Amino acid sequence: MTYEEAMRTYGNDKPDIRFEMKFGELNDLAQNKGFGVFDSQELVVGIAAPGCAEYSRKQLDALIDYVKKPQIGAKGLIWAKYAEDGSFKSSVDKFFSQEDLNSWADRLGAEPGDLMLVMAGEMDKTRGQLSDLRMHLAETLGLRDPNVFAPLWILDFPLLEWDEETKRYHAMHHPFTSPKPEDVALLENDPGKVRANAYDMVLNGNEIGGGSIRIHDREMQSRMFDLLGFSKEEALAQFGFLMSAFEYGAPPHGGIAFGLDRLVAILGGQETIRDFIAFPKNNAGRDVMIDAPSPIDETQLEELNLKIVKGE
Repeated sequence: MTYEEAMRTYGNDKPDIRFEMKFGELNDLAQNKGFGVFDSQELVVGIAAPGCAEYSRKQLDALIDYVKKPQIGAKGLIWAKYAEDGSFKSSVDKFFSQEDLNSWADRLGAEPGDLMLVMAGEMDKTRGQLSDLRMHLAETLGLRDPNVFAPLWILDFPLLEWDEETKRYHAMHHPFTSPKPEDVALLENDPGKVRANAYDMVLNGNEIGGGSIRIHDREMQSRMFDLLGFSKEEALAQFGFLMSAFEYGAPPHGGIAFGLDRLVAILGGQETIRDFIAFPKNNAGRDVMIDAPSPIDETQLEELNLKIVKGE
């Protein structure tokens, strides 16, 4: 699955695909209907929660309160119940007809008995907020079966991301990731559209491995540093050793790093990796198995040219 597809369909670059609740974008169906909350926003997007049309007002308010929590930061949540008899009841009945809401249901893949939940706002932020809600509902509805494993590769990440604060591009992964060969021509004129030769392995909503094909050409690495705003002097000072090494030639190379503790935790049906870390620490930062950290003697200090200075 491409990064763009993952973000458009799940609002997340490490989607849990054990259950549906895929995103449906509603801009063309929900804007210009007189509802200003939707009209002024970059994205209107929703999901269909299966079997939730009977939610009470208290349960709906709880969902609204959930997305308004500071760590999620949404301003609100629009709901529409799709009754078993095919009728609709929503929080925006004043603005949208039964026909309008039926078109929403078609777009979201909703069935009679489902609850449609819609958010609006800036694209990236709103996708992230709806993704949080999707995962919250899946947990509440028992859709995340720990005995089901749904792995996938995520590909075609953006090479660069724009930072509004610094007004410059930053490497989405690191500055040594190579661009897709077919996108190299975009580096000069449209760098934001360049895709990285990078890949992540995702399992049940968790990234369990990530890697990339590295830049192995001095000229390409120099262009990358230029795009990231490094001066020639800064690039030489920080990465001169690398640029010099390229003079001797470097083969195309890449790799991947797996988080085996996370993978084993998922296979063990656990949410936390605490019990699967090779050398776990307690709340005091101590490794109780090997009793570390522990005092060191003078001989060890001398070997390292260190001494302990006690405070007054």
